[in-house]
Amino acid sequence: MPKANKLIHESSPYLLQHANNPVDWQPWGEEALNQAKKEDKLILLSIGYAACHWCHVMEHESFEDEEVANVMNENYVCIKLDREERPDIDQIYMDAIQNMGLNGGWPLNIFLMPNQKPFYGGTYFPKNKWLEILDKVAMAFQSSRSQLEESADKFAQALNVTDGERLNLGALEAEKFEPRILSEAYQKLSSFFDWDNGGTLGAPKFPMPVIWQFLMKYAFHSQNPEAKKALEFTLTSMADGGIYDQVGGGFARYSVDAEWFAPHFEKMLYDNGQLISLYADAFRFTKNPYFKEIFEDSIRFSVREIMDSYCRFYSALDADSEGEEGKFYTWTYDQLIKILGDDATSVLKFYNVSETGNWENGRNILFRHSTIEDFCKAEKLDAEKFEEQLQSAKDEILNAREERIRPAMDDKILTGWNALQMHGICDAYKAHQDEKYKAIAQDNFVFLSDFVWDGNHLFRSFKNDQVKIKAYLEDYALTIQASLALFEITADSKALDFAETLANYTIQNFYDEKEKLFFYTDRLSEELIARKKEIFDNVIPSSNSVMIENLHWLGILKGNSSYTEISEQMLKQIQHLLPREPKFMANYSSAYALKAYRSYDIVIVGKKAKELQKELWSHYLPNTFVMAIPEESDKQLVWKGKEIINTKTTIYVCENNACQKPVYSVEDALDQIRK
Repeated sequence: MPKANKLIHESSPYLLQHANNPVDWQPWGEEALNQAKKEDKLILLSIGYAACHWCHVMEHESFEDEEVANVMNENYVCIKLDREERPDIDQIYMDAIQNMGLNGGWPLNIFLMPNQKPFYGGTYFPKNKWLEILDKVAMAFQSSRSQLEESADKFAQALNVTDGERLNLGALEAEKFEPRILSEAYQKLSSFFDWDNGGTLGAPKFPMPVIWQFLMKYAFHSQNPEAKKALEFTLTSMADGGIYDQVGGGFARYSVDAEWFAPHFEKMLYDNGQLISLYADAFRFTKNPYFKEIFEDSIRFSVREIMDSYCRFYSALDADSEGEEGKFYTWTYDQLIKILGDDATSVLKFYNVSETGNWENGRNILFRHSTIEDFCKAEKLDAEKFEEQLQSAKDEILNAREERIRPAMDDKILTGWNALQMHGICDAYKAHQDEKYKAIAQDNFVFLSDFVWDGNHLFRSFKNDQVKIKAYLEDYALTIQASLALFEITADSKALDFAETLANYTIQNFYDEKEKLFFYTDRLSEELIARKKEIFDNVIPSSNSVMIENLHWLGILKGNSSYTEISEQMLKQIQHLLPREPKFMANYSSAYALKAYRSYDIVIVGKKAKELQKELWSHYLPNTFVMAIPEESDKQLVWKGKEIINTKTTIYVCENNACQKPVYSVEDALDQIRK
């Protein structure tokens, strides 16, 4: 085995995967960057993440190969980066690749001048092509350096064009928030719906929870039956497909086809946290029990496979095990018969298992085509008995799977992703009051407020009992959001006060007064060749859109109009993009709904407060924040003056710092909201 390179001292599982490559990899940092300047060498920056299938392929073909390593070591300062630890750097160089007219993705391999300015790159390259590129770029640096420098300067300039200029922000600033903007966004969005398979048209297919969360809110406010139908169809199709782990719960990162059938098998925490929220909210909206089953099983998966004993969640599970993609999750017909016995043919038929295999190498991906009821009708089976048989079969397959060699785990604990998971579990608690959910969320909050917050800064990553890397706007925004969610379900003042502390920090250190949006990096962070803002939603909602919603609710709950002003200013200047780019602005559209329609803070005070809160939560009311306090309290401004009247549990429905007449029943409170 070659001697370890400088990645051996890192904590990131992705970097450690490359620590014994013959390539002289270094982590991003002053040592490597100064070496490039001192030796006047090109930088080869290679970016990926631990659960990335094609990153493993390129490592095996090229970075473990002595011939390739020699060429890389001779001509380049080679830097490996975990994009999940350093999304700020990843974002800059991903933008650069796209400015070059190339497709982005991971692994991302990009060539930089010694001053970090990019001039060429790409994603996965097979070994022969990679060797050819390494040689050509090294030769160009020797023979045509001035042209490379000119090109790099141009790309660096393009990276520093402000978002305001690029997107024409503020030019069409609106005076008020109008529901028609959301109707226009929906009309454009609906042209992308895939009515055959669910989701949006094309392949590969990503779950994109932010799109379906907006659709749900729009369907509720507009009472549009088509929007509701598209939502239910998509959520059912995803849950029926191979992208969902039919045996163990939880979703894979994406489906390679348009039918949600064959997943890229890695499971990411950020997807599953958001999808728990989505299915929990959809259960409240549609009352479809299938959606409840999905969010409950997804929480069970998270707790069983990616949670530690302190209720902190690891980042991801790999797609591969034993060097083969999906081996852990797929089955031959004979393997399943051996586990379940010969009387399991109806279960195998339900999951579309074939004797020759429905996927690669004679293996089967389990997926569903129909509801249990429809299947039993067609097969003339007793539905109750079959459901029991199905549950028993799932348990047996899961037990058998536990004996297999597991996919590798990316065991770094990321702040923002834990916040997404905590938020999901709070939403699940609103949909189904399992006290275990609340306990997990409370323990996870201890991690966010005591372990990765040092009283001055939030940190991005936690591993081996150590924090690493100052947090990004994503981490702050998602932690504020999760803290607000916890405050709603627990009435714990610490959660609301923590959200306020973090919001004040972001305004002080991330907010751009000029463009009225937040930078992605702290003003105290390492200086890179560009300081970017995260505008568009991706698989994770954009941090600016999350801040709009956070500041909306903090403005109400803390009675602080400066939060409300920032929130409104951000939305006004960006609203012209909502109908133009609805797929990438869906979370802004959700935030816009808070302003275009009314939003309510509801305080329930008295002995039956928790009971009435649960009753209110059984109704899907997206623009409400429902607090329950068993006795009168003025610990938070939002509770002040909310008295128990005539010894009855009393409900206050408030809007814009004004409350309606106190009422005593959920039905009367709903009437006030409906009117």
